[in-house]
Amino acid sequence: MLPFLDENLIEAGCDEAGRGCLAGPVFAGAVILPKDYCNDVLNDSKQLSEKKRYLLREQIERDALAWGVGIVTPEEIDKINILNASFLAMHRAVDALKIRPQALLIDGNRFRPYQDLPHTTVVKGDGKFMSIAAASILAKTYRDDYMLRLHDEFPQYGWHSNKGYPARVHREAIRAFGVTPHHRLSFNLLGDGQMQLFGDDMFK
Repeated sequence: MLPFLDENLIEAGCDEAGRGCLAGPVFAGAVILPKDYCNDVLNDSKQLSEKKRYLLREQIERDALAWGVGIVTPEEIDKINILNASFLAMHRAVDALKIRPQALLIDGNRFRPYQDLPHTTVVKGDGKFMSIAAASILAKTYRDDYMLRLHDEFPQYGWHSNKGYPARVHREAIRAFGVTPHHRLSFNLLGDGQMQLFGDDMFK
């Protein structure tokens, strides 16, 4: 895991969570770590247990020079599509940083430029750069917290376990109970071609 791309720049790592979900917002994290930062446990959030993710979140928030979280609602996702919503969530996470970065490291292969800052996209960057891995952990854990709160309001959809992803119990609940204000109506909610408003290109 690399500590930075350019040691002469203040870099913020950015990543999102919840892009493939049927319900709930997309969250993004942005993190600026010290150049000499070292954490042997830090990794892509998908490779860590839930317990380790939350322990790392505490460490990241304590040790980072700056961190921020951005949120884009289901209503916004339906208006601008999930790809643009992922970019917007990362922009909002960078907006929340108390230190302005000089460059951005983005997980993935596409990004919409943020103001005048240079950016570098890194495929599977959450397994290569510590700042991106840290951002992925913040995005994942804060989104999970949010979906747990929504589960208390709509327990039939199983969001305490599937977090809004297209699990069988989630789609069966949509068939039985319909949609909630937290569902993304532009998505294929039933998995059978119904309610597909924007076309398949939004998932590429």
